[in-house]
Amino acid sequence: MVKINLLPWREEKRQQLTKEFFILLGAGGIIAAVIVASVFYVYSHNIDFQKSRNARISKEISTLDEEIKEIENYEKERDDLLARKQVIEELQANRTQMVHLFDELVKTIPNGVFLENIKQNGSTVTLEGYAQSHSRVSAYMRELAKSEWFKSPVSVEYIRADETYDTHEQKFKLLAHLVNPLNKHKDEEGEGE
Repeated sequence: MVKINLLPWREEKRQQLTKEFFILLGAGGIIAAVIVASVFYVYSHNIDFQKSRNARISKEISTLDEEIKEIENYEKERDDLLARKQVIEELQANRTQMVHLFDELVKTIPNGVFLENIKQNGSTVTLEGYAQSHSRVSAYMRELAKSEWFKSPVSVEYIRADETYDTHEQKFKLLAHLVNPLNKHKDEEGEGE
């Protein structure tokens, strides 16, 4: 009978399986390294892309911030121009106010009253003068109250006799608020439209 020694064949088979295992292990390591490298590349590329997007967005934000500052400057200039326009319109509307003021003063002053000093501070007019009697100052105040150009005449200094003259004239001081009836008519026309 023939004896067959199977040990070397088994040993060769074992070595071959070990060799195949290491080949597969190496191939698996290479595949895993390729997968890790490709994932790293994809994530790195995505991160770089996001960084470039963030940089672009930051640049656009800074550009918009500059434009917002320009717009704020334009709004400030517009407000300044509107304020100037308002002042010019007020001056335009009130340019004849002094003429009307003096015309109304002439129309409202009764006989026996004369003015010594007229001051205007804003819309407040201070009238100082002399009158022959208390009743003439009262009549003057009533006439001022009837006028369209004055409102709320008030005596701020009591009527008192002036000792410097022999005529026994009464010294007075009145405050009245100056009103422009032309502006009221314009406002009423504007509301009617």
